[in-house]
Amino acid sequence: MRHQNELPVRSTAGDHPMKRHHTARYYAHRVKENLTTRVSKLICAIFLTLLFLVGVITFVLWLSLRPHRPRFFVRELSIPGLGQENGFANAKIIFNVTARNSNQNFGFYYDAIQMTVNYQDQSIGGETLALPFYQEPKNTTILAGVLGGDSLRVTAGQWRQFMADRSRGAVAFSIELSSTIRFKISTWESKHHRIRATCPVAVGADESLLTTDRDKRCQVYFI
Repeated sequence: MRHQNELPVRSTAGDHPMKRHHTARYYAHRVKENLTTRVSKLICAIFLTLLFLVGVITFVLWLSLRPHRPRFFVRELSIPGLGQENGFANAKIIFNVTARNSNQNFGFYYDAIQMTVNYQDQSIGGETLALPFYQEPKNTTILAGVLGGDSLRVTAGQWRQFMADRSRGAVAFSIELSSTIRFKISTWESKHHRIRATCPVAVGADESLLTTDRDKRCQVYFI
């Protein structure tokens, strides 16, 4: 017989944890959590897809509507009488410059365009080429004329230097064009932008623009 104070001995060998049985409420909660997670992931996926599509559309529109800068080219430049010793007294520069708008949708409003001719970093003359005008998209405007008289200031010393450069093959000049423009698309117009174009060119022994500089594209800056 077992003593009254003797506790029963439980064998732990081969004991297994009892399997827990969950209630229906527990399973309903787990199903609800899974559904919530799936719905959240679906909403995030839809949102990210829409965000990506909006980004792509915005980028494409930006590329198609982004305005390109005006482009300037020097087509012709000549100095008649460059080989004459006293040619500076009646010196003149004949030029032909083109301004191109390569945009498909944007037009340009130009204020007056100022042209300056530089020799060895010094201005030797200039004038206003055009009064304010509007340039349509995909359009080229010709700016041609003659600098002479009061618009061209060439000293006897500079003329002799011209002749010396000519004897070595070419006389180098820098043409600068400056203006204030506005971009226009449909009824929208931008604020004013100050631009400057720099065109390094050279006149050869035949008193005309070197072939390598003909239709040379100028560098354009916003200032």
